[in-house]
Amino acid sequence: MKLGLLVGYSGRGMGLPMELIKEAEKLGFDSVWTAEAYGSDAITPLAWIGAQTSRIRLGTAIMQIPARTPAMAAMTAMSLDALSGGRFILGIGPSGPQVVEGWHGVKYGKPLTRTREYVQIIRQILRREQPVEFHGEEYDLPYSGPGATGLGKPLKSILHGRADLPIYTAAISPAGVKVAAEVADGFFPVWMSPDKWSVFAPHVEAGFKKAGGGKSMADFEVSPFVTCVLGDDVAQCRNAVKPMLALYIGGMGARNKNFYNDYAKRLGYEEAAEKIQDLYLEGKKMEAMAAVPDALVDEVALLGPRERIRDRLQAWKASPVGTLCIGSGQPEALRMLAELVL
Repeated sequence: MKLGLLVGYSGRGMGLPMELIKEAEKLGFDSVWTAEAYGSDAITPLAWIGAQTSRIRLGTAIMQIPARTPAMAAMTAMSLDALSGGRFILGIGPSGPQVVEGWHGVKYGKPLTRTREYVQIIRQILRREQPVEFHGEEYDLPYSGPGATGLGKPLKSILHGRADLPIYTAAISPAGVKVAAEVADGFFPVWMSPDKWSVFAPHVEAGFKKAGGGKSMADFEVSPFVTCVLGDDVAQCRNAVKPMLALYIGGMGARNKNFYNDYAKRLGYEEAAEKIQDLYLEGKKMEAMAAVPDALVDEVALLGPRERIRDRLQAWKASPVGTLCIGSGQPEALRMLAELVL
């Protein structure tokens, strides 16, 4: 099992924990990951990180699919991969309707169809076997719809990219996981329980079957986001994780369209998920945080004293997870994890 470091996206000010990132690289962490929502983008900070590191792989978790054409995503991936010496991992995701339509101003459409077509087009671009031509439900290359000049022509990338550049997708819904297993090299199941791989297993296998070619877990990387809080007071450590879970379960989406709320229910926390969402949408954020079950926090995070984290790591090591994408601002936590995992 490998370790990755989550950097995420900015708050109101732009900054990067470069000393922490350099420490992770020195400790043997395999990868560092940036993200984007509706503030900082994922690529600019990753380029900054890449310029100041030499070995650690550079990943996006995630680049928003509706924010870029497939060709633009491929151009960006090839450019950063070339400049970093082949260290880039392209992590993409469909985002949600509030951001897609409210921020990017494009239709949400069919996110799974869009994801499948997006990956297929990027693969064509990376392979450079022939000029790219694709006619799907969401993408049309060359474009031939309303307003087209008729002058578009299939093109082949000038830059020779790496044909096997890894592509991961963000997915937690059954259908999304199936698409990830079908077309991608790995997926981010956001926070997950190593004890409940059964939530994903049948959908992963269905995706492998659709992909054909004998695709299996040997060809597929599972990379969940795992918050790590090192400390003697377990309750206090849990309280550092609960705000994030309350935000996602309660407020990341509309009442009838929250993928994370649905996911929490599939993990076995249906009653709690409903309560958290009710409280959060009523503006009672503190009460929503308090309603996050301790058991859920313990399942999806690594927290408490070293011995407790060491024992909990056994479940992660026994799971299909290939990379723990660690969210932590504690250098001592990174050093501990390197000692226990690497």
